[in-house]
Amino acid sequence: EALCLLSYIRPLWEQRRVEDRARAKAENKRSRNIDKSLKAEKREYKQTHRLLLLGAGESGKSTIVKQMRILHVNGFNAEEKKQKIQDIKNNIKEAIETIVTAMSVLVPPVQLACPANKFRIDYIFNLANQKDFEFTPEFYEHTKTLWQDEGVRACFERSNEYQLIDCAQYFLDRIDTVKQSDYTPTDQDLLRCRVLTSGIFETRFQVDKVNFHMFDVGGQRDERRKWIQCFNDVTAIIFVVASSSYNMVLREDNQTNRLQEALNLFKNIWNNRWLRTISVILFLNKQDLLAEKVLAGKSKIEDYFPEFARYTTPDDATPEQGEDPRVTRAKYFIRDEFLVSLVLLWHQNHHSNPSPCVLNYGIFFKYIFKNTLPFNSARMH
Repeated sequence: EALCLLSYIRPLWEQRRVEDRARAKAENKRSRNIDKSLKAEKREYKQTHRLLLLGAGESGKSTIVKQMRILHVNGFNAEEKKQKIQDIKNNIKEAIETIVTAMSVLVPPVQLACPANKFRIDYIFNLANQKDFEFTPEFYEHTKTLWQDEGVRACFERSNEYQLIDCAQYFLDRIDTVKQSDYTPTDQDLLRCRVLTSGIFETRFQVDKVNFHMFDVGGQRDERRKWIQCFNDVTAIIFVVASSSYNMVLREDNQTNRLQEALNLFKNIWNNRWLRTISVILFLNKQDLLAEKVLAGKSKIEDYFPEFARYTTPDDATPEQGEDPRVTRAKYFIRDEFLVSLVLLWHQNHHSNPSPCVLNYGIFFKYIFKNTLPFNSARMH
């Protein structure tokens, strides 16, 4: 009986040994695969450039992210474009409401060129109190007629005296297109559409086999407390400035000049002890709007920054082909306002001449922006 029992147990024991060896082998293989995967992720993480977009509110950070999606992530699909239609219509509604409201508030106030349009303004004012407003043909008709009124246009020309979204003219000019039932936003429409950024948004893309992660955070003052969450392992900071904001005040503080706020914010970031090893790229945005303001001549830079009256365009300036010299001078003045402030900060801290280091990320941005390379500055050692 003992022999029979032993002959029965031995095969079970051998089978268990085989199963244990197989299980151990499988676990070792799984462990090696995990280690291999972790090493690959670590290698990819080290090779990934993490770009943090910073800047004051409405400087165009989110537009840059959308450009990256269009250029490098196959753009926006049909469903995403459909979802943006409501935002675009809201931009039109906000634009016309803001302009006609400002007409009576400005000093001196602005009058309608055609008094018969007064009932159309009353119609627009009634919209402001409606939560579930639907965009009817009547709305588009009243808005289009008001936008064609020379008094409304005159109020729009003074938009630096109140808070108006940058895309106001663009979408008000496109009312006939947007109101169509089969309207599909173009890439340009998506870039122009304005939606307040709240929180932190990440966009991943690849350029010539180089991985980029771009982080967009809100720029309004109450959003800046979230910036600290994004500083860890950042490769470079892209500080975005609205060049055209020299004659505008903050939406959240109507006493502070927007460009001056950007200058102060840039200095604070440069001096932040947690960011001293991170490259900083100065991106002067909205230069098309800057050119329009400069050439219109109605709002002079020297009225807001008196030192512009004494400024001369640098000898090494490289204007765009066909660019008006007045625009070139304005662009370089704004750039130099930022760079000069950095030199002053350097002398305060080091008492020696700064020597700019080479910014290796320039080549990447040349690819990213399709050969549209922004003004940039690098950390100074």
